Amino acid sequence: MRAIGIILAGGNNNRMRELSSKRAIAAMPIAGSYRSIDFALSNMSNSHIQKVAVLTQYNARSLNEHLMSSKWWDFGRKQGGLYVFTPTVTADNNFWYRGTADAIGQNLAFLKNSHEPYVVIASGDGIYKLDYNKVLEYHIAKRADITVVCTDSYDGDVTRFGMLKMNEDGRIEEFEEKPMVSQAHIISTGIYVLRRRQLIELIEKCAQEDRHDFVTDILIRYKNLKRIYGYKIDSYWNNISTVESYYQTNMDFLKPEVRNYFYKQDPPIRTKIDDLPPAKYNPGSNVKNSLIASGCIINGTVENSVLFKKVFVGNNCVIKNSIILNDVYLGDNTYIENCVVESRDTIRANSRYCGENGVKVVIEKNERYVL
Repeated sequence: MRAIGIILAGGNNNRMRELSSKRAIAAMPIAGSYRSIDFALSNMSNSHIQKVAVLTQYNARSLNEHLMSSKWWDFGRKQGGLYVFTPTVTADNNFWYRGTADAIGQNLAFLKNSHEPYVVIASGDGIYKLDYNKVLEYHIAKRADITVVCTDSYDGDVTRFGMLKMNEDGRIEEFEEKPMVSQAHIISTGIYVLRRRQLIELIEKCAQEDRHDFVTDILIRYKNLKRIYGYKIDSYWNNISTVESYYQTNMDFLKPEVRNYFYKQDPPIRTKIDDLPPAKYNPGSNVKNSLIASGCIINGTVENSVLFKKVFVGNNCVIKNSIILNDVYLGDNTYIENCVVESRDTIRANSRYCGENGVKVVIEKNERYVL
């Protein structure tokens, strides 16, 4: 493909509450065996983008470990490849990334040293499938300066998204970033296509004017000066920027149509593979409508839940409508409902956790892991 990729994966969001205290949002586990960033990386690879940069910053250790090898997503070995950029102190700059535009600006050499004419920018917290080639074809056909991938909004929280309005030709006429209330019904997915040279010019101008945000200081500021178009998708898309949306996204994978779309339909979503045995269901276990990842041992009852890798479920445990992250030990007679249990926790026997007013995040201090 005639494009390079940039994945913005350095941000933090307080709406993720305790879940983002130990990892980047782009590293959040999804659907049993994936990480959030796997979807953007797989879409890049499936679109034949062979050169991709991931910009990381906040709590990046586990994310950087996940990205140690490009072989899992089959990026270019001799030409191209997967590049991970973290903030670096230089003679000219000693700031952390102060925004999305600043993150790209601090790594402008990556763009200048590339030769592909176009750039695809994506966020690391979107769950979707998309052929970026189709977006690029639309971008070229419309002679657009910038193309924003968007989707119809649902009856949810508009304060999480950029809301936009398009005319009949698809050109964006209004763009509001995370408004409290909006009359618009189309949301930006955080995926953009534009020419590499133009991106360099826009980022350099932002740097000169001490502006740091791609949406506010480029998309909104230039919406009447540049030809900015929207490319609407109607397939599954979700964003995990809050605990509630993270919970709902994982619960969506319990629906047969969503599982079939991501697991069985080409192109595939790829991830880093762990060498683990298959899940083990001991006598007396009872599992209904759940995703159970490799390495799990089940002794109790699991209903409408997602269990990630190496979870141990003790005798007479009951887990309902919950997400259990990696390497959790659940003691005997534990009851968990409407919860997200943090990874590497030990839940003591006879414990009871129930999210009665929304999703409850369960974190138990334990001494199995000494830092």
